[in-house]
Amino acid sequence: MKYNFHLFWRTFYRSFFDAKNTTARLTQKRIIFLALFYIVWPLGSLIHWFFFWLDDILFPAYKDHPIEKPLFILGNLRSGSTFLHRLLSRDSQTFTSLTTWDIYLTPSVTQKKITQFFARLDKKYLKGIFHRLLHKFDDATLGKIKIHPISFFQPEEDENIHLHIWDGYFVTFLFPFMDEMPNYQHFDEALSPEHKRGIMTFYRSMIQRHMYATGKKYYVAKNPAFSAKIETLVEFFPEARIIYLARNPLDMLPSTVSWINYARRQFTDPVDGFHYLDEIVDMTKHWYSHPLKYLDTHPSPRHLILKYDDLIQRPEHVIRAFYEQFGYPDKPGLPIIIDQAVKETLTFNSDHSYSYEEMGFTRGQIVEMYSEIFRRFNFETREPITNKSVKIEI
Repeated sequence: MKYNFHLFWRTFYRSFFDAKNTTARLTQKRIIFLALFYIVWPLGSLIHWFFFWLDDILFPAYKDHPIEKPLFILGNLRSGSTFLHRLLSRDSQTFTSLTTWDIYLTPSVTQKKITQFFARLDKKYLKGIFHRLLHKFDDATLGKIKIHPISFFQPEEDENIHLHIWDGYFVTFLFPFMDEMPNYQHFDEALSPEHKRGIMTFYRSMIQRHMYATGKKYYVAKNPAFSAKIETLVEFFPEARIIYLARNPLDMLPSTVSWINYARRQFTDPVDGFHYLDEIVDMTKHWYSHPLKYLDTHPSPRHLILKYDDLIQRPEHVIRAFYEQFGYPDKPGLPIIIDQAVKETLTFNSDHSYSYEEMGFTRGQIVEMYSEIFRRFNFETREPITNKSVKIEI
C-alpha cells in the first residue's frame, strides 16, 4: 500500500503558502480548519496504519477472502445512487457496505474486532447505553447535514476510503487545488497503469478486510467516482455486478454544482457564488460517456443501465428484476424494506433550492452540452416556461 506523500505535501504547501486567489484562500475559517486537520489527521493516519500492520500479523487470512458478486452502483453525482445504496443495505441478510464509521474510525480488521467486542459487552452488561449515546451524538452532529444525509451508522460512498492513502477524488473536497491533483475524474484514461494498480489494490484490500471482519457474503457500494474507473474496476473485480444510473442532465447538473460547492465550502471559504463550473461540466460529461461506452462495448448480464425516474417510480419492480438478473437471493421481507426506505425518502427535506440560471446556465445550453444523453434516454428537454427552482433529491 502506497501513501501519496507527494500530494500530501503539495496540498500542505499550497494551503499555507500559495492559496491566494483560490477558493481555499487563508481566511479565519480556513485557518481553523487547517489547524484542526493537521493536528488530528496525521495522528489518526498513524493509528490506522498501525492497525493495518496488525491485520497482517493477527488476521492474515483476510488477504485471501473472496469477494463474491460485488455490486457497484455508478453514475453521475446526484443521480439516485444514495437512495439505491441505502435501500439495498437495509437488506442486511444479503448485503453489507462500508459505513462512515467503518471508513473513518475502524477501517482495519483489528479495529472492527475491537469495536465488535465492546459492542457485545455494552449490549450484554450495560443494556446498550453507549450505543444510544453514540446515536444521540450522531444525530446532533452529522445528522444536522441536510443536503446529503450522513450518519456514522449509514452506508457511505467508499471513495472516501482513499483518503487513507491520500490518493483519490475526495481529497479535492478538502483541498480544491485542481492543478495539483492527478486527473481522478478521467481515471481509466489519465492515470498510469502503476498508479491505477496501487489505488485499486488498496481499495480491494479494504473491501476484503471488511468482508472478513463482518462475515457477510455480498458487498454493495455506490461510487459515482467509479464511473471514471469502470475498466479498472472490472479488472480488479471480475465478478462485479454494475448498475449505471442515468438522470436527466437538467436535474443532475445544477444538483451536482450545488452539492460540490456545498461540500467544498465546509472546508474552505471562497467568495460568494458558484465555483468549479468548467470542472464539473467536463467531469459530468465524461461520467456519462465513458461508462456508457464501456457497457455498450461489453454487453453482459452482469451489467444494467437504469434511468433515475424508473428507479424512483418503480423501486420494487426494478430491484426484484436485478436481484434475479444478478443472482442475489430475493428475501420475503424485501417489499417492507423498500416501502420503509421510500417513505423516509419522501419525508426528507433538503435545505438547498437552486436553479441552473443562478449558476449561469440556460436550459438550451444544458440540452446542447448533453445532447447525446437526451437522445439516448429520451429525457424531457422541457420548455423554458416549466423551468423553475427545483429541490435536491437524494
